[in-house]
Amino acid sequence: MARTEKDSRLVDAVSSGADWEVERQHLRAQLGGRMKSVRQACGYTLEMAAQRTGLALSTIHKIENGRVSPSYENLVRIARAYDIGMERLFWDDNEAQQTTRLTVTKAGEGRKVQAKNFEYEVLCNALAEKKIIPLVTRIAQRPELTMADLESHDGEETIFVLSGRVELTVEHYETVVLEPGDCAYFDSTLKHGVRALDDAETKVFWACTYIDVDK
Repeated sequence: MARTEKDSRLVDAVSSGADWEVERQHLRAQLGGRMKSVRQACGYTLEMAAQRTGLALSTIHKIENGRVSPSYENLVRIARAYDIGMERLFWDDNEAQQTTRLTVTKAGEGRKVQAKNFEYEVLCNALAEKKIIPLVTRIAQRPELTMADLESHDGEETIFVLSGRVELTVEHYETVVLEPGDCAYFDSTLKHGVRALDDAETKVFWACTYIDVDK
């Protein structure tokens, strides 16, 4: 029996979903391995890391073993606790030796990191101790955000929508919908969160401050 166009689309969708799951697990494993290496280089046991970050020991263990994806807030907490720039969590060994003050990332060549509800492409990763973390981020669809879904951390951030529609929630302000070409800037110490509104791929350019100016 001939396969219909609908059947073909279904097969393609299932195949694409399976490929993404494999890639997602690979990204988790890569990030976890790097985070474990950084922790060990700092001389911290899992118990010490848990105490310094305020995260459960089991959470750090699961992240390092690629079993869960950390949120952006937890990535910030871990980097601050280890007293490193957040880019260290995304370095390969050869990048760790670079001391350049200028770096360029060509389209699609950033370091991919899978986190909870997001896939980050970390840009200009070879420049150490940056005060701004530039990212291209793919945002997932999820149910309407509640206060439990929102995060806060030191710094400021800006979002510029590249594709799709993004719902931005910042505490004390009305929720806003951002479309391609729209930009928002906000204080990261306020609880905040974003979600994609459509089935279409939703991407943003996302820049976050990380290191205090007077550090």
